[in-house]
Amino acid sequence: MVRVGTWNLENLFRPGGPSGPQTDEAYAAKLAALATTITASAPDVLAVQEVGAPEAVDDLLAVVGGEWHVELADPDDRDIRVGFISRLPLTGAVQVAAFPTGLRPIQVDDTEVGATSMGRPALGARIDVAGRPLDLVTCHLKSKLLSFADNRFSPRDEGERARFAVYALNRRGAEAATVREHATDLLDDDGQQRAVVVLGDLNDEPAAATTQILLGPPGSEIGTGGFAIPDKGDGQRLWNLAPLIPAEQRYTRVYRGKPELIDHILVSHAVVSVVSAGDVAVGDTVAPSITENPTSRRNEPGSDHRPMFVDIRF
Repeated sequence: MVRVGTWNLENLFRPGGPSGPQTDEAYAAKLAALATTITASAPDVLAVQEVGAPEAVDDLLAVVGGEWHVELADPDDRDIRVGFISRLPLTGAVQVAAFPTGLRPIQVDDTEVGATSMGRPALGARIDVAGRPLDLVTCHLKSKLLSFADNRFSPRDEGERARFAVYALNRRGAEAATVREHATDLLDDDGQQRAVVVLGDLNDEPAAATTQILLGPPGSEIGTGGFAIPDKGDGQRLWNLAPLIPAEQRYTRVYRGKPELIDHILVSHAVVSVVSAGDVAVGDTVAPSITENPTSRRNEPGSDHRPMFVDIRF
């Protein structure tokens, strides 16, 4: 068995870094809270998001203890990135960023400069599980929490809010398509044999159009009549494991008092066939209710997300 998880660590910067803790004491408390959760959940591989300084990962793993392998992607313009921390060796790390061929540049703000790649590169890597390769992809799609020109988190007017909501949605959709193309290449229409896991902060819930892009061919979702019936789409599909989480635990963030499931684990046919309801769980950490301002919690311990895990029993 291998335990794979995903967790947005919420602005993991050293003191003085952008959006990070402002004091050594606050930083130490954050590391201690994160380390407690990682130790208790005991993942073999953890996909992480919102990693600031790479050195902060070293600090975190020093508190956790033991031997870890680390791979990190390049940062975005906020200096945060995705990555993996793993008890198992990671091989074949590759960044995924450029939009797929055929997808034109998209508008991301009020300027005329269009984006042609993900704001935060996704990262792929492989582990070996008892002689069987398992391909992992982690991503952190464009946030629903809007930011505006001049580092504002509030719009000047409702017209600006509406425009930037469209820009964010367009970017999140294009990023989902980019990750989906990489997953399609990994599956190579042979998902019945190829073990692939796509996981991370998708910044939207399971039924959202951007999340659905990652699934591939429609139909056969968990809980539907077609789930147990093989068909031609199985070689390319990814299954979202969200329905296997107990309903009362099916959230990873709380926004203005409303629980949301915005962190996800999606798996190929080779993996979903060996996973059952008891194998998928969300960490029992408390998720504080947040607002649109991502810096309001910079001195708080832990994370504003709850981690999610799946035990894969090949």
